[in-house]
Amino acid sequence: MILTAMVFYPGGEHLTSWRLPGGRPDEYVSFGYYEHFARTAERAGFAAVFYADELYVWDRFGSGVEHVANVRPEPFGLLGALTRSTERIGLVATVSTTYNEPFHTARQVGTLDFLSSGRAGWNLVTSASDEEARNFGLERNLDHAARYRRGAEFVEVVHGLWDSWDDGAIRPDVASGRYADPAGMHVLDHEGEFFRVRGPLNLPRPPQGRPVLFQAGSSEDGRRLAGRHAEAVFVPGSAPLPGARSLYEDYKRRAVENGRDRSHLLVLPALSPVLGETPARALERLEEIEALTPDRLSLDWLSHHLGVDLSDRPLDERFEFDFSSGSNQVQTVFEGVRKLVDRERFTLRELYRAMLRRRFLPGTPEQVADWMTERFTGGAADGFTLAFSSLPTGLEEFAEQVVPLLVRRGVLAPELPAATLRENLGLPVPPSRYR
Repeated sequence: MILTAMVFYPGGEHLTSWRLPGGRPDEYVSFGYYEHFARTAERAGFAAVFYADELYVWDRFGSGVEHVANVRPEPFGLLGALTRSTERIGLVATVSTTYNEPFHTARQVGTLDFLSSGRAGWNLVTSASDEEARNFGLERNLDHAARYRRGAEFVEVVHGLWDSWDDGAIRPDVASGRYADPAGMHVLDHEGEFFRVRGPLNLPRPPQGRPVLFQAGSSEDGRRLAGRHAEAVFVPGSAPLPGARSLYEDYKRRAVENGRDRSHLLVLPALSPVLGETPARALERLEEIEALTPDRLSLDWLSHHLGVDLSDRPLDERFEFDFSSGSNQVQTVFEGVRKLVDRERFTLRELYRAMLRRRFLPGTPEQVADWMTERFTGGAADGFTLAFSSLPTGLEEFAEQVVPLLVRRGVLAPELPAATLRENLGLPVPPSRYR
């Protein structure tokens, strides 16, 4: 079983997790805060820490500024520093392929792979919000399909740049004055729909050949891209077991259709556990999260994902909405709301509470371990992306209470067995395209 530990909101997986007991909201730009997170996950046998990122402040609604911790240190500076504080755990940085350039990304991720001795990964996102577009000279985000075409081309260019030098082509010889073999250098000369990149990259081929590519997103465009390129995908984790198996097999099928080994695309459903000594206590802790979240903030979050301001609607009347126009933002959330409304009658207040509850799994450590084991052994997951309800408390409790149960059941290794991220994920080193 592969475990990755994610930081999205710095205080935990919910908008107001920073208010929970044990939080450290004054430390969100402190290196020690993230160092503790990474070291705790490493000791617990997590294969990677995954630093999620967005390129904007959520200020579409006033409640987002007033109540949400809009603090996100830059990923590569942070993870570069963490290479000196950790030894085996993978370090995965989010990269927006809409608001970055392939050459910069190839250098940044490649350098992280060298600094960490082969532990780097990058999480491809295409960015979903118009707020991000306005930080890069645009009024609105690119169309969803165009974002994913750009993302696919972005990957091709980055991979090509990492193959700029053959292994062994750079061999400094002081006596002869010969630093590199020109025959071992390759010029990419890429010209496509979105990019013109000559190359070569001014960096040797990374230790892993290619740092591991992670991806989130379960739309059709996202699945198509994952089938071609991704090596690990973060998918929604709240579906019943039959639906989770179906989603798992869909990703595996797409990998095979692209000429890949199905085991080289890992499916890691999201899991946000809320632990308690008893089921009732776990549910109480989930209710604490709800109680700390103002109604207006929850309403504005739902408005954001539906693309319509719902603030003038009554909270306790039946909610109706026309979903036919679709969404150019996070389609997984949009579709999740649509399916809930199609299945049940909700008031607006009930709907945003239902959306909150479907993100979390309350239970005792034994119940959470049972849920994970069933999905792992039942063909629905290769592991899990843990997004804790509170930080650092949620990670600490999971490491102390759930990890030993998984180890005793024989589904989780007691420690990371290898030195590189690829090895710990069971992925081969890809050969250079010029080999």
